[in-house]
Amino acid sequence: MPSPRLDRLLSPRSVAVIGGRVAESVANEMLKLGFGGDIWPVNPKRETMAGLACFSGLGDLPGVPDATYIAVSRDAAVDAVEKLRAMGAGGAICHAAGFSELGDGGISLSDALIDAAGDMPVIGPNCWGVLNLLDRCALWPDFHGCEPVKRGVAILSQSGNMAINFTMQARALPLAMVVTVGNQTVTDTNDLLETLLDDERITAIGIHTEGIADIARFSAIACRAHAQ
Repeated sequence: MPSPRLDRLLSPRSVAVIGGRVAESVANEMLKLGFGGDIWPVNPKRETMAGLACFSGLGDLPGVPDATYIAVSRDAAVDAVEKLRAMGAGGAICHAAGFSELGDGGISLSDALIDAAGDMPVIGPNCWGVLNLLDRCALWPDFHGCEPVKRGVAILSQSGNMAINFTMQARALPLAMVVTVGNQTVTDTNDLLETLLDDERITAIGIHTEGIADIARFSAIACRAHAQ
């Protein structure tokens, strides 16, 4: 069964960033891109982050975040996902590595992440982030070469490094959305494709991936994309 729609996660009105240095970078990129919604940094050891007041924990937030960038250790990330799911959050991006990409050593933690997420979308783990240039949302922990657009193409990439390079292209290619899918543990490429195809502002979708789990579903989505 496909995951729940990803609208809240990909086009949020409120964003939480959890962690330290990496989380602060995400908050800064959000501000630089001109995000118009709420940004809530979460760090129990800091009073401010990127000029914004910090909250000690998820339970202290003034509302339920549509999107959360989780930039903490892998075990803490699983715990954060479980808390977000219980809150009714719109979804999360899990930056931490050390899951199924390690082989047998990370399988049990990947299973724990799936259990913690339940029906809440989670992009990653082991991913760089999401750029939504249509809605000025940069859930992205570093520089990028993108600017806000009103319509354009989307790119889904397994590799964060490749995605960063895509954002730096100097051709007249308007990038509307860049998503690094990471391990695709909870939310996979097919889930993202279905959501992106519903956005009339996206004119084409490019995919750079190491594999597709459900080929039959992907084929049906590809036929729909061709028809559109």
